[in-house]
Amino acid sequence: MTTDVEVLGQTLKRAQYRNHRTMDLALREVGVSLVQWDALRAIDRMSGASGHDLAVVTFQSDQAFGTLANRLVDLGLIARSAGHGRRIEHTLTDQGRQTLTDGRTIAGGVLDGLFSSLGEDDRATLLRLLQTMTAHD
Repeated sequence: MTTDVEVLGQTLKRAQYRNHRTMDLALREVGVSLVQWDALRAIDRMSGASGHDLAVVTFQSDQAFGTLANRLVDLGLIARSAGHGRRIEHTLTDQGRQTLTDGRTIAGGVLDGLFSSLGEDDRATLLRLLQTMTAHD
């Protein structure tokens, strides 16, 4: 029997949408959206990174990330500073680090719930398969 790859793609998209919707709602508790929290995670991992580099790792256009970064500055969660040439570097503020920490606590609970229908072996298999699929991105 051949797997219907269209159904497979739709199912993957449905799982991603469920994750996004659930996380977005839960993260409201700490005052950020999933997109904002994802940017905080990226800035934490890549402190001092340019807007372009952060846009790439958060799957956004440079313009969209710039708008998002402006919002995060307005919320007091990140700081932007001049780097080499025209480069603008991004770092977390103390409030941004606290929001990231609080968000990780919330995300852990949400993700445990989202993956609760899978045993540990199935989770490990799913992770391995998804990493294989995305290894060349």
